[in-house]
Amino acid sequence: MLKDLILKNRSYRRFHENMRITPEQLTGWIDLARLSGSARNAQSMRYILVTREDECNRVFPLLGWAGYLRNWDGPAEGERPSAYVIILNDRDVSTNYYCDDGIAAQSIMLGASEAGYGGCIVASVKKQQLRDLFKIDERYDILLVLALGKPAETVVIEEMKAGDYRYWRDEHDIHHVPKRAMSELILKK
Repeated sequence: MLKDLILKNRSYRRFHENMRITPEQLTGWIDLARLSGSARNAQSMRYILVTREDECNRVFPLLGWAGYLRNWDGPAEGERPSAYVIILNDRDVSTNYYCDDGIAAQSIMLGASEAGYGGCIVASVKKQQLRDLFKIDERYDILLVLALGKPAETVVIEEMKAGDYRYWRDEHDIHHVPKRAMSELILKK
């Protein structure tokens, strides 16, 4: 059951933009992050929820979308995320957040996947412009942006060939994600 949820939780980059996500849905998924582990239990992650269409339209151009897909500038109009979660670290609580951003992001993404949504964890962010857009106080470090929506693409996992880990799209626009073999990952049993 958990494995099925993890297999469903892919990095989606195209969505049914007209299928909106509510602030209440995002709040429920952030509650999963709140209940998850936190280094030293400091709980320094903070969140900005973006669901209004006008705000989503202003966040979209501040994100990098798919580095390996060189001839693709990101989702077209109608395929863009219908919500974003901006993950911040509150330096007044802790200056070292260890891996809390990854734990929080994964918890939120799993909640979205369980509810039939999906998303992409984006680290390629024009942080100063995002800070200016939402008037984010300097005490908060901008760490990640989660782009969320109802997936409008197929993403498949396949075995990695010849060490090539780059994702790619085929002639049918199916997104392929190579994964390393277990024998490569476990060094000693």
